[in-house]
Amino acid sequence: MMDFRLCLALTIFLMIIADLLTGGDHIPTTLEGPFQPVTHSFDSRLRRGSDDLPMDHPRLRRNVTSFFPEQISLAISSPTSMWVSWITGDSQIGSNVTPLDPSTVASEVWYGKRSRKYSSVKTGFSTVYSQLYPFEGLFNYTSGIIHHVRLDDLEPGTKYYYKCGDSSFPAMSREYVFETLPLPGPNRYPRRIAVVGDLGLTSNTTTTIDHLIRNDPSMILMVGDLSYANQYRTTGGKGVSCFSCAFPDAPIRETYQPRWDGWGRFMEPLTTRVPMMVIEGNHEIEPQVAGITFKSYLTRFAVPSEESGSKSNFYYSFDAGGVHFIMLGAYVDYNRTGAQYAWLKKDLHNVNRCVTPWLVAAWHPPWYNSYSSHYQEFECMRQEMEALLYQYGVDIVFSGHVHAYERMNRVYNYTLDSCGPVYITVGDGGNIEQVEVDHADDPGKCPSAHDNIPEFGGLCHLNFSSGPAKGKFCWDQQPEWSAFRESSFGHGILEVVNSTYALWTWHRNQDIYKRNSRGDQIYIVRQPHLCSTASKVVA
Repeated sequence: MMDFRLCLALTIFLMIIADLLTGGDHIPTTLEGPFQPVTHSFDSRLRRGSDDLPMDHPRLRRNVTSFFPEQISLAISSPTSMWVSWITGDSQIGSNVTPLDPSTVASEVWYGKRSRKYSSVKTGFSTVYSQLYPFEGLFNYTSGIIHHVRLDDLEPGTKYYYKCGDSSFPAMSREYVFETLPLPGPNRYPRRIAVVGDLGLTSNTTTTIDHLIRNDPSMILMVGDLSYANQYRTTGGKGVSCFSCAFPDAPIRETYQPRWDGWGRFMEPLTTRVPMMVIEGNHEIEPQVAGITFKSYLTRFAVPSEESGSKSNFYYSFDAGGVHFIMLGAYVDYNRTGAQYAWLKKDLHNVNRCVTPWLVAAWHPPWYNSYSSHYQEFECMRQEMEALLYQYGVDIVFSGHVHAYERMNRVYNYTLDSCGPVYITVGDGGNIEQVEVDHADDPGKCPSAHDNIPEFGGLCHLNFSSGPAKGKFCWDQQPEWSAFRESSFGHGILEVVNSTYALWTWHRNQDIYKRNSRGDQIYIVRQPHLCSTASKVVA
């Protein structure tokens, strides 16, 4: 009890300092909730969307030659190890493509604690992938050589200088630097955790990432729908407005894979120094011949699936200081009889809340969403998994998919519950699809029960059996579990203060040049003494 009081006193002191630094503005806490629902309507002075950046844009075009590395990125492997990934060689697109031979180029990372003084060298593995369409008018693609190297035995909270490539050519990158995160522990946390989803490659995306870089995160959660390569030839660039009109004999929608290469280059100024943890969205499905899906996502990104006991890159977990992150897959089997559910139950059971007090989950489509778009779309997944997450006391859930911002009051099974997670939707990264402005509770905007059919899983839409929406599919007003919503592009920053307090801030794109401005801000407060996971039982 004394430790809790000391912790609370320290937190109050930090909150007072924060108030002084922000001009004395009161920052609410979840202890003051549940809050009355608030809606900020779309600002008509802004554009609802922007065009895709062209492939010859300076931030997308290739700036290296031969087998020099590009699209370099970092990802957490474990508290003492880091993945380094990159691509070498030329990708190919056209009717006839020939894959490169990965064995022709080595995968090396030279690294150390001093600039240009590399005390260690690690080697890894490389591969290529193809996206194939045996239909006239669609372009086949084969990637450059994709390299993944894991750096082991790293010290926590330490700067490492590194370069990657093949020293025998020589074809090594320039030097980059990253800082490792703290080891798991109740008093050690990442400095700032950025959360963003549904990015794409538009002018709005550029503003989002520039704003995010200014906020100087120490790691990134990317909650799905990354490049929007699967829409470039229809809604982006010089594409047509209707895919089936342009390619009437093609039963598979084409995905323009060079957009993935452009996205990797676009993100490189950030991902060379900050680990980015990704989870798949629906725009990563990208079907091709023989029923193959998700080939780009599965090949391009290194994730700690094996390290976390998962047998699939579609779901995994990892620790960052005193936070345990669970990344779940909405587009693979999530039923209680499936492998993902069994893995999730085991992973949650193994979490030691004395070491990692915070439990944060993320997946692409939100369970709680009051916008018309994707309303109740993944209700089946919620019905399968929500009770398990509640039982183990998940604190925060991040999702994307809906192209707007929404933060919920603590909720469980559509009922206000002080021990439920805080669900937050940040699918407003800035992609080619416009920002969402219609709410399911707006007059005439409630979708039918046969709308919003998911790309994976069945339909479990329901009419509510109690509360303000009893007997209805949609509320007549903003639901009581929806605390704050706004139709704007942006990103979020999570700053964990201690084992019970974390500051969440949503940064709107239009505020990038305004000092101390934010779209939404709140202290999320854990109450482990009141919300004991031991007393909760999964049905």
